[in-house]
Amino acid sequence: MTPDSTPDRAPLRSWLPGFVLLAAIWGSSFLFIKIGIRELHPLYVTLGRVATGALTLLVVLAVLRDRLPRDRRLWLHLTVVAAFGVALPFTLFGYGEQRIPSMLAGIWNATTPLVVLPLAVLVFRTERLTTRRAVGLGLGFAGVLVVLGVWQGVSGATFTGQLMCFGAAACYGMAIPYQKRFVAGRAESGLALSAAQLLLATVQLAVVAPLVAGAPPAPAALSWDVVASVLALGALGTGLAFVINMHNIRLVGASAASTVTYLIPVFAVLIGAVALDETPTWHQPVGALVVLLGVAVSQGLLRWPRRAATTTAAAPAVPTVASRN
Repeated sequence: MTPDSTPDRAPLRSWLPGFVLLAAIWGSSFLFIKIGIRELHPLYVTLGRVATGALTLLVVLAVLRDRLPRDRRLWLHLTVVAAFGVALPFTLFGYGEQRIPSMLAGIWNATTPLVVLPLAVLVFRTERLTTRRAVGLGLGFAGVLVVLGVWQGVSGATFTGQLMCFGAAACYGMAIPYQKRFVAGRAESGLALSAAQLLLATVQLAVVAPLVAGAPPAPAALSWDVVASVLALGALGTGLAFVINMHNIRLVGASAASTVTYLIPVFAVLIGAVALDETPTWHQPVGALVVLLGVAVSQGLLRWPRRAATTTAAAPAVPTVASRN
């Protein structure tokens, strides 16, 4: 089974618990980042996260008797994906959360599909732009402006933090079509490819972090909640979450499994409000809803109305089929 295949419809009870659990894990990641950056530089939060995630997936690989890729060219492509799909976006979210609430970072994560589509169409040529997708993009970026609250002026640390989180989503937007173009369809398992990405990201961050952030603090100098948050980010948000996601894909297919994106901001907002006493301004959740509406339209989850059947004197009426652009 490949991530692009669509199996027969599975019973709701077989996939819904894992679907909700995955949204909760990924939604809580923004809380763990917020706690981690209290005492650690964002680069070291990311380094601890990807190193723990890599170790988790290597253990799973060993249990399943799978192995890492052997193709050198594939490793070069995975180096690009590791940089733009792991190291850079994880770090940008850390920098962003130094300036904005965790719940707002979770909202910005939902803009990823809006960046994926134009890059896939214009740069990687893996998708084509249709009227429906163009309308969805327009709605989505209108929602981005609402989240930003552009009528209030755009400046200051909060604006910079939001741009960093949007930059993280843009990195995902580049990594996803790149991976589809150069990595998808390989014989290696998705688990092996992800473990390789995390290993490469760990090496990249191990080189960059000391140069940018200096020497890391001693683990004994960190509070327990910071250490636990970084370990949770890696083992749960980066390791276990991938295993759950692959399980969901096998049960319901990649398209249905990807709709977890819609639940992640909900959990991020709820967890931020409960655990960190964060309070969003009115336009941020409203803008998030507009963004998600745009994503739903662009991905074809909301269909165009069916056209009315037409008749002619020469032939009987034939029902028309709804076109999907």
